Amino acid sequence: MSDSTAQHDLWPAPHAAAAVDATVHVPGSKSVTNRALVLAAHSTEPGWVRRPLRSRDTMLMAEALRAMGVQIDETVNPDGGEAWRIIPAGLHGPATVDVGNAGTVMRFLPPVAALADGPVRFEGDARAYERPLHGVIDALRVLGARIDDEGRGALPLTVHGAGQLAGGAVDVDASASSQFVSALLLSGPRFNKGLELRHTGNSLPSLPHVRMSVDMLRKAGAKVDAPEDGGRANVWRVTAGALLGRDLTVEPDLSNAAPFLAAALVTGGRVTVPGWPARTTQAGDALRDLFTRMGGSCELTDRGLTCTGSGRVRGLTADLHEVGELAPVVAAVAALADGPSQLSGIAHLRMHETDRLAALAAELNRLGGDVTETEDGLRIRPRPLRGGVFHTYEDHRLATAAAVLGLAVPGVEIENVATTGKTLPDFTELWTGMLAEPAAPAADGGPVRARG
Repeated sequence: MSDSTAQHDLWPAPHAAAAVDATVHVPGSKSVTNRALVLAAHSTEPGWVRRPLRSRDTMLMAEALRAMGVQIDETVNPDGGEAWRIIPAGLHGPATVDVGNAGTVMRFLPPVAALADGPVRFEGDARAYERPLHGVIDALRVLGARIDDEGRGALPLTVHGAGQLAGGAVDVDASASSQFVSALLLSGPRFNKGLELRHTGNSLPSLPHVRMSVDMLRKAGAKVDAPEDGGRANVWRVTAGALLGRDLTVEPDLSNAAPFLAAALVTGGRVTVPGWPARTTQAGDALRDLFTRMGGSCELTDRGLTCTGSGRVRGLTADLHEVGELAPVVAAVAALADGPSQLSGIAHLRMHETDRLAALAAELNRLGGDVTETEDGLRIRPRPLRGGVFHTYEDHRLATAAAVLGLAVPGVEIENVATTGKTLPDFTELWTGMLAEPAAPAADGGPVRARG
């Protein structure tokens, strides 16, 4: 069997015969891992990234930095966890970078390449060529970089690094992606004049990810002024200066915890995710509020976060503008609710790994749902669902959303579940392992079941 055929085999989504009762150790955060790698590459001394996520997106980032001269040694901690030793070196070309379909790689690394000595070519998956990159390209040109993109404002492109970048003030319309802002901030300390970035567009999506970039920059020794500090709205300032090598342990990926916590909600069971931080900039922390509003209860203790379902799932009206990556799993849970849901503020999801709004509407309706796209989101009216093939469009979050549906709807088959390898390569093992643990007594009302 060819690799392409195997990749697109149908995976029968496991059906939950009882309420789940499990502890799920979610691997490290992709967002933290890739930011840590970029900051370590810019540092003046070696650093450590412990318990990094090993997935397609993070390995693409690591290989790209290696191609530009950064040494990344993979070792094992005394406790058995993985650790990467990053030894910065003079960034150089010529190099070719494969971004795959990773937003962090395609957007965070052109500013890094502008600081390299020599040309760096960026290529990737077909979908990557359709995703917006103009905010980063246009800003880098204003800041002094030379980039060949044949006027596309997208991949493929070549950054002709000159070993340094003037930096200074720049206006960026980041309404298509907050990664435009993070990309420039993360390299800002290395620019000769630092960086003053002003967002000029509509509301900035996924703002927690920008706060994550600012927080990690500061912990690496950078001086950053952000709007939340009382400064000018939509303006970030980064002072030129050296970054310190850090010894960083990566938090669990809270957004990747979404399907597992959702399993507790839709089966009336209980799931604990160990290591959930008491304070975090990760967008996935919003799951505590969202799933409580949808009928569950969430408790954060020294053991981690425990989500318990009540046997009933309520509809939800929510603006997910800042946490759009949670929308696919939230939409799947909403399709199993006992009332309608309205998810808004997520028009930017049309330009993610796929058009997530169109994909969710099409696939939920294919299973008998009643989902309508709105200008900036989805309207979901619960209807009896049936089994069938759920297409993933090579989008990892579509695959995990489909798995949540399969818990309550017999006969769901997920096309290309291997796409979860983008950020969660062990998803199927973690999922079946969760269901293999001894079942909990069902909450009042019992597990949610497909109606009809």
